Amino acid sequence: MKYLVDVPNAPHPVGPYSAAVSAGGFVFTSGQIGLSPKTGALVGSDVISQTDQVLANLAAVLSAAGCTFADVVKSTIFLTDLGDFGVVNERYATALGAARPARSTIQVAALPKGACVEIEMVAVTKG
Repeated sequence: MKYLVDVPNAPHPVGPYSAAVSAGGFVFTSGQIGLSPKTGALVGSDVISQTDQVLANLAAVLSAAGCTFADVVKSTIFLTDLGDFGVVNERYATALGAARPARSTIQVAALPKGACVEIEMVAVTKG
């Protein structure tokens, strides 16, 4: 059985998809970009502010599904400039703390709304 996760404290999806779906003991988040939940606009043009907002959005999505970063087993980071890898890695490590999920980082040509970073996660549910 699959369940759509209602996420009141994260930005609304910018397309026909759910912020997260719970199925088979896992929560699959859609990719999050640095949109403000209040305004729906990117929080800034720099990778640091966008990464911090992406991680805050993901924390809200995971929380709505009853999970935290400690439950994440896989994440994928999409960057428009692989030169930003180091700074994104630092912000990611700070936010996730001791959680060390498997991870891939990929450079892409472009992201929605001109974002420079997008992150998606898969977490195990507690129930």
